[in-house]
Amino acid sequence: MSNIKIPSSWDIPENQITLEEVYLNRRSFLEQIGKATAGALALSVFPSFLSSTQASENFQDRITPENLVTRYNNFYEFGTNKESIQYLAKKLPQENWILKIAGQVAKPRTLDLEKFLRGRSLEQRVYRLRCVETWSAIIPWTGFPLRDLIKALDPLSTARYIKFQTFLNPNVAAGQKERFWEPWPYTDGLSMTEAMHPLAFLAVGIYGHPLPPQNGAPIRLVVPWKYGFKSIKSIASMEFVSEAPTTFWQTTAPLDYDFWSNVNPNVPYARWDQHYETLLGKNQKVKTLLYNGYADEVGGLY
Repeated sequence: MSNIKIPSSWDIPENQITLEEVYLNRRSFLEQIGKATAGALALSVFPSFLSSTQASENFQDRITPENLVTRYNNFYEFGTNKESIQYLAKKLPQENWILKIAGQVAKPRTLDLEKFLRGRSLEQRVYRLRCVETWSAIIPWTGFPLRDLIKALDPLSTARYIKFQTFLNPNVAAGQKERFWEPWPYTDGLSMTEAMHPLAFLAVGIYGHPLPPQNGAPIRLVVPWKYGFKSIKSIASMEFVSEAPTTFWQTTAPLDYDFWSNVNPNVPYARWDQHYETLLGKNQKVKTLLYNGYADEVGGLY
């Protein structure tokens, strides 16, 4: 098992995070590592972030409960009822998942995700997730920095943005069929500068095991300083382009959403007042932090 790098500059104070039961039984957790589950990536590619006593002590009481994070989801491809997504998203086939790389790169290609991840060094990161609907969570993700993949793809100098796109399969994703007039598949994007930032992350796991379908299996983007809808789920393609791509939400509600969508409590956004948020599992509101608490790291980008 590889060592897990936990950058202190964006570490989260203990008093801001709620208990996660999965950390209380170290033996049970470790037994999951190395096993495979049907329809999911082999767990053998997932390192244990409890491989040292220090990591265990730092994180055992710092996480939003997993049962909340996996049962309260926005994934409009499968419907608009958050509580139903955990069941409906199970229809998404994940075997032999292909990630298409296109656009302004030296060698456009298709990547077999499981083969690509085999033997790759992964790390654990605990990030805040802030939904534009003013709820939030604190989640441990397993994956690797987006910039590591970008460097391996050798983009051309003309590539200034990345267009991310998820799957298109109305036969298993009822939302794509029932709301056929919407601009499916879901699309979002980042500037190359944002994508190359150390905080931008590609997650393939959550709470120490593979991503469940409702949380974006088998691979998703995590951009913690932006509203959650920017962290596109179930990525099927990445296209390197010279102009900022038009995103799903810009097309659907151009007056409410913009390309950048950074968390800013001083800017009312998408019809919601963004000054306060409610952490899943909590009853009280707390003040929203500029760039979701990552201003020191990303403030210089804007």
